[in-house]
Amino acid sequence: MTRASGTTALRASLTPRGRGSARKAAQIRLLVLDVDGVLTDGRLHFGPRGEALKVFHVRDGAGLKQLAAAGVIVAVISGRRSLMTSRRCRELGIRHVLQGVSDKLAAFRSLCTRLELTAPACACIGDDTPDVPLMREAGLAFAVADAHQDARRAAHVVTALPGGQGAVREVCDYLLAARRAVQPA
Repeated sequence: MTRASGTTALRASLTPRGRGSARKAAQIRLLVLDVDGVLTDGRLHFGPRGEALKVFHVRDGAGLKQLAAAGVIVAVISGRRSLMTSRRCRELGIRHVLQGVSDKLAAFRSLCTRLELTAPACACIGDDTPDVPLMREAGLAFAVADAHQDARRAAHVVTALPGGQGAVREVCDYLLAARRAVQPA
């Protein structure tokens, strides 16, 4: 399914759907994530000393670890800087963490160059307008269920779950299922 003709919602079976999406998903070598609204529900909580607190879903982390174990590189490109994000990424073994990024597309292109990857070999998950240029460039773009309409329109696939509530795990399962489907028995 093309972006212009719409998006495909993930089903509970986690079977890749949509014209070309499963084929693209099986070829992904890099998954790029936004943080606020994707790995979290997008709300910012501030502690008594002004520190930003974030809530991450444990299933998203488990999915990211499974994806990395399958050989897919995971990276984070976020517009905000956060010690909580750094800590969570460290826990998950995510080595490519770019924070405080105002131009996500330029950061994505630089990362691809550094990793010697082309955009068609990359997937991304976004939720809002700053993610759209990156989503349009990546070979396979996902939007979380509660994403802004601009991100939903830019996506090849929209998750059934909202950001911070298992949407990343859905994407990981989708990519892993696609890889299994093309592996010889």
